[in-house]
Amino acid sequence: MRKMQPNRKKLESRIILLAKGLGGSFLPRPCLVEEIFGTGLAEKHLEVRSMGVKGVYTALSGAIAQSTKLDTIANNLANVNTPAFKRDQQIFQEYLTANEKPPATMQVPRDVASIESFYNMQGADKSFVDTKGTFTDFSQGGLKPTGNPLDVAIDGKGFFEVATPGGVKLTRSGNFTLDGNGQLVTKEGHPVLKANDAISTGAGDVSARVFRFDSSAPIQITDNGDIYQGTEVVGKLSLVQVENPDCLQKQGSSLYGFKKNMKPEMSVTNNPSLKQGFLETSNVNIVQEMTDMISTNRIFESTQKAISAYDQMSEKMVNVVGKTTP
Repeated sequence: MRKMQPNRKKLESRIILLAKGLGGSFLPRPCLVEEIFGTGLAEKHLEVRSMGVKGVYTALSGAIAQSTKLDTIANNLANVNTPAFKRDQQIFQEYLTANEKPPATMQVPRDVASIESFYNMQGADKSFVDTKGTFTDFSQGGLKPTGNPLDVAIDGKGFFEVATPGGVKLTRSGNFTLDGNGQLVTKEGHPVLKANDAISTGAGDVSARVFRFDSSAPIQITDNGDIYQGTEVVGKLSLVQVENPDCLQKQGSSLYGFKKNMKPEMSVTNNPSLKQGFLETSNVNIVQEMTDMISTNRIFESTQKAISAYDQMSEKMVNVVGKTTP
């Protein structure tokens, strides 16, 4: 007697749910498939399942990772002419469920070994590409002469302190200018601060630390940061050194702040080296970035092909496995 075929749409919907990442929990068990369709279809069911349709998410995570890397490379290339810009680099790591999943949640089979128990991986058979974070390369950029007496380049370690509406921020971009009030400011209008014994990154009153010039006498900036207007000492540029640069976070306009989950650790830069009439260029290497972009684009295309292959496998599961009869 020929066995009746169950609701086709119900089976297809289960297979589609598997392809959408529900981990196969909605796919009929091998014994159930054998009971309904016969031994032949059960064998094909196991064969399809062994293909690892869930691997599409490994390829998908790889594509997302490469897309993120392409965005980072594009941002580096866009800022190649930005003074004192520091290149970024994406860091990735493998996320393996077997290592990340707590051992307490791994259930040990307590029944006789069977085909079902062999394919029950307790969710530990998944592996993804995980974005670990963005790394900023703070290596020294080149020094470019400008002839502008208000341009200052840092040759070595250190950051300028500037006052912003959000508090004191750090920057290495030294393309300063004078505003209408005679204050020394950045190109965005943020006042540049004088050196102070108490280093602060808060939003307190720093008006006393702002440089003010009230004459047309020439301005001279020494290598250690002292600023003279004519023969009068106006003050000294505040240069601080961050003990752990990884705690810095870019906040736009060449400014750096501290990450919320990290405690600021700064100290006064000893023996600073400043160059008046120079600007620090970005540390972006165009050739390296272009090479990385080509390599990343090729890897992205490969992951797309892998995703397409898994899509074809899912299509066969619906159109072939779902229509097979004993």
